[in-house]
Amino acid sequence: MIIILYIAALIAAVAFAVLVIFLARTLTAVRRTMNNVADTLEGVEKQMEGITLETTELLNKTNKLAEDVGEKSQKLNTLVDGVKGIGDTVQEFNQSIRSVSKGLTQSAHENTDTAAQAMKWGQVAINLWKKAKKEETKS
Repeated sequence: MIIILYIAALIAAVAFAVLVIFLARTLTAVRRTMNNVADTLEGVEKQMEGITLETTELLNKTNKLAEDVGEKSQKLNTLVDGVKGIGDTVQEFNQSIRSVSKGLTQSAHENTDTAAQAMKWGQVAINLWKKAKKEETKS
């Protein structure tokens, strides 16, 4: 019976040795994998730092651009107000010209006879002046 006990102990020792060998192999593979994961994470961390810096720069540029657009929008509003003022002035000027034109037209209609007489008298005066010039050149 002692031999069986020794054989059982020997089988247990061999089984334990095989278990230790396989466990050592597994742990070695796990260590390699964990080292690779650690290296990969370090690379990702460095890339994230670069992305963070670029994102910060992009955000700053976007903020500056937004401020610039706001300022230019204010200037454009001022320009639009100025153009509107010019448009209002031109419209008032046009209304004044229409008013004066209506007044002249109405006055011309009212004084048509007087204007016709003035034209006749003007023509007579021009004819007399031409006659006088002819007589002066003949003399």
